[in-house]
Amino acid sequence: MATTVPLPLVSSGSSEPETPYKQYVYAYPHQKSYRLQENGPLLSDLWSRERLDALSLYVHIPFCEMRCGFCNLFTRTGAPEDVTRAFLGTLERQARVTREALEAKGEPLRFALAAFGGGTPTYLTAAELTRLSDICENVMGADLAAVPWSVETSPATATADRIAVLKERGATRLSIGVQSFIDSEARAAVRPQKRSQVEQALARLKDAAFPVLNIDLIYGIDGQTEETFRVSLDAALSWEPEEIYLYPLYVRPLTGLMARHDKEGRVWDEQRLRLYRYGRDHLLSAGYEQTSMRVFRRVGSAAVESADETSISEYNQQAGMVGLGVGARSFTTDLHYTTDYAVAVPEVRRIIDDYIATPTDQFRRVQWAFTMDDDERRRMYVLQGLLESGGLRRGDYRNRFGSTPEGDFPDQFALLAERDWTKDGERDLLRLTGEGMAWADAIGPMFFSARVNDAMASYQDR
Repeated sequence: MATTVPLPLVSSGSSEPETPYKQYVYAYPHQKSYRLQENGPLLSDLWSRERLDALSLYVHIPFCEMRCGFCNLFTRTGAPEDVTRAFLGTLERQARVTREALEAKGEPLRFALAAFGGGTPTYLTAAELTRLSDICENVMGADLAAVPWSVETSPATATADRIAVLKERGATRLSIGVQSFIDSEARAAVRPQKRSQVEQALARLKDAAFPVLNIDLIYGIDGQTEETFRVSLDAALSWEPEEIYLYPLYVRPLTGLMARHDKEGRVWDEQRLRLYRYGRDHLLSAGYEQTSMRVFRRVGSAAVESADETSISEYNQQAGMVGLGVGARSFTTDLHYTTDYAVAVPEVRRIIDDYIATPTDQFRRVQWAFTMDDDERRRMYVLQGLLESGGLRRGDYRNRFGSTPEGDFPDQFALLAERDWTKDGERDLLRLTGEGMAWADAIGPMFFSARVNDAMASYQDR
């Protein structure tokens, strides 16, 4: 059993994070920083300033068969066929208007990446997945069979007919949210599923032979120990997935676990940090390499071979991301934009209904947005590099911004050096140490601007 490592003490008046689990930084700024725009800019004007030869397409499907206790994503459970059918009809209208806006520049469009997320895209039936793929290809112009294309799925929805559609259309990465192979732990996370169902779904995914299979696991579940975590780790490893993601359990406002979660913060932090270190070491010894706090890729697999290529990963949000569907985000150089967003069931249903009823012309303008300036772009660039194992190249930063990371953020980098959470690597790389990677969810928010923090603090959870 791994030994408990005491958490660092918090210095009075210091900006040092009080917990290793402050916030999962998968995109900056957080969607809670976005605000509704009155008469927002036209998409055609916004995209006229962007490169169009290497776009990324993200489609958000806001439906699931159930809502996990930890889930704070924008998704609705149990949507009937008339709702999913109407959603796809609206998605097609949005796609036509979006492509018109992109083509207004008069340059050829090329999508280099694609991803279906949510929610659970495979909540859609096989016929609906076919229609969705047709919209992406025939309306948006993305050649799904020719680009890296990732799809999220679940044990209950990874059925043979759905998998067949994704295989035929050229999906290259399937990610399945298992969380735990132990039934009692799954119930504790309010994810009622049987291991037998999980194993059957994984067998179908392996038989389909997608280039990359990813399995998501969660640590920090009530009652979870190193021994029980190893059961899930070894069960996942037995399928030889190209990727394994290890997520710390978070309990957020308006989620199913919020009312029943009674762990004390420090005790829970120590449990999660202990389990993280155990899982990390176990996967490294099993032939995986760590590419971020959460991501482990099997050495010699297709996932590692393509790791240096641009991909839609947990931290990728380069300008040129085109989002479709309610809840999807789009990124341009000067503006990040999306639609309305919520977690509470009544609000989610209302927003999806409003999206379906949106007049086509309304899709020509930005709705919810956050304006990026040079300072925010620097912060985003630091987070994209520092939170990945590849690190932050000072030379690239200097070429882009004419300054150094330490010069722009002296307090943050001084604290990281003081805690031995950063190190200098080859080729002038600034990288997180192993312990720094363990604290990545606290390091990320250290670089948030006051503007972002204020906007997030004033956001009303709903």
